[in-house]
Amino acid sequence: MVHFRAVVLAALSLLFGGFSVLAQDVTLTSADGAVEINGTLMGFDGEFYRVQTVYGQLTVDGTGVSCDGPGCPNLTDFVANVAISGAAGMAEVLMPALIDAFALRNGYAVSRRTLDKTHFVYALSDQVTRAPIAVFNFRATSTSEGFADLLADEADIAMSLREIRDSEIKRAYDAGLGNMREKNRSRVLALNALVPIVSHDNPIDRVSPAQLAQIFSGQIDNWQDLGGPDAPIALHAPGQGSGMLQSLEDRLMRPAARQFSPDVEFHAQMEVLVNAVQRDPFAIGIATYASAGAATRLPLSGGCGFSVHATRRGIKTEDYPLTAPMFLYLPARRLPKVARDFLAYTRGPAAQIVIRRAGFVDQAPEEVPVALQGERFVNAISQAGSEVALADLQTMVARLSGLKRLSKTFRFEPGMSTLDAQSKSNATQLARAIEQGIYDGRELVFVGFSDGEGSAQANRNIAIRRAEAVKKAVLNSAEALNADRLDIQVEGFGEALPMACDESAWGRQVNRRVEVWLR
Repeated sequence: MVHFRAVVLAALSLLFGGFSVLAQDVTLTSADGAVEINGTLMGFDGEFYRVQTVYGQLTVDGTGVSCDGPGCPNLTDFVANVAISGAAGMAEVLMPALIDAFALRNGYAVSRRTLDKTHFVYALSDQVTRAPIAVFNFRATSTSEGFADLLADEADIAMSLREIRDSEIKRAYDAGLGNMREKNRSRVLALNALVPIVSHDNPIDRVSPAQLAQIFSGQIDNWQDLGGPDAPIALHAPGQGSGMLQSLEDRLMRPAARQFSPDVEFHAQMEVLVNAVQRDPFAIGIATYASAGAATRLPLSGGCGFSVHATRRGIKTEDYPLTAPMFLYLPARRLPKVARDFLAYTRGPAAQIVIRRAGFVDQAPEEVPVALQGERFVNAISQAGSEVALADLQTMVARLSGLKRLSKTFRFEPGMSTLDAQSKSNATQLARAIEQGIYDGRELVFVGFSDGEGSAQANRNIAIRRAEAVKKAVLNSAEALNADRLDIQVEGFGEALPMACDESAWGRQVNRRVEVWLR
């Protein structure tokens, strides 16, 4: 197996005719000669050396030392080298689109070279002098391979179609990478969703998550069991080992304590999966929001009458339960400045336009008026019972009337008070917007909701505590906050505005949330 780092160095040689050899012994000496550091040069970002020594890995400011040895980089003609590995679903379309847009925005010339089936290179250079500036080296394989390269120090950034798993967190910690769940170790680049699809000729118009898990485990194997024709169900799913299949396991199959049926046909390419389902009226597949094409997308339903559609806004607010954030995971070390600039760009408004045009769901905040949320309030009224009186609904409507819902929803890890991965990213983004003064002079209300288990008063108390927790997380991230510039409030309405049925674990999880409303 050819190591990613070796392919990276070969790419640099191909593109620019030469490069500094990394992973060789060097000696760093302070200007007065009093301090000398010997070790293996692991990286140089144009400003800082990263050296493996007998004392561990050290980061040393390049302006204060001289470097001696065959691995020393050329400080005058430094070219930033960024290795990016992981999910092919991100590497094939989304990341190239963002790099192209980043280069255009900064006045760089950009060229692409394909090295082999899984490796390609983007080179950035000065438009006038053509002097090389940076090389982005991609290895497009799978989420698991991306994490493996990051843990082996073969990649600077890992692309992932799912949240990092506990086993990977442990391996990262054992490898000296610290806690991969810490702040700034990951970010949500864009949003996608797992969507059940069928042919236009299939009469089924909705399916519940519980039924979906039963279908793909083989427990339900005939359309007749779903109110359709007497015909066997053909199953199609994303490729084995892919991040999307692993996300499907994490979000659908494992919570239902089920495994995939041996009759499932797995597809390495999403386009092939969608085409197979479209041709077969008795097939069902799991595609992504961005790749479903002309196939019929089935909404997720529950026994109490709710149906949740995979719309762009529903995915952005996480009202659709099978959202699939697209992550970038980062090491606990400095990246080259151009890489840091690129990561900062991906969070800005210009990048959100690129993400949306590429077919994915962006994270640009939207404000949704109450008038456009009639279905949610109709569901609330229809589900009201002994625990939620009409007066409670009237109180909620009166409080939210005249406000707009922000498309940032906060949810928690199952059975925990810790925000889930997408919500952590939402907290960082909302904090940044507050620091930038985007909401100055406005009222910002964190509104907590709960599932229907327990008494109404207990659920209201839980909802308020959750809203307070989210408020604290956001304000703690807003280090430059001036609290006098906006009015921040907290409310809790318990189970008064359900998004799904409480009959299932996924429904209760969807209902436990904190929304942000603005006046």
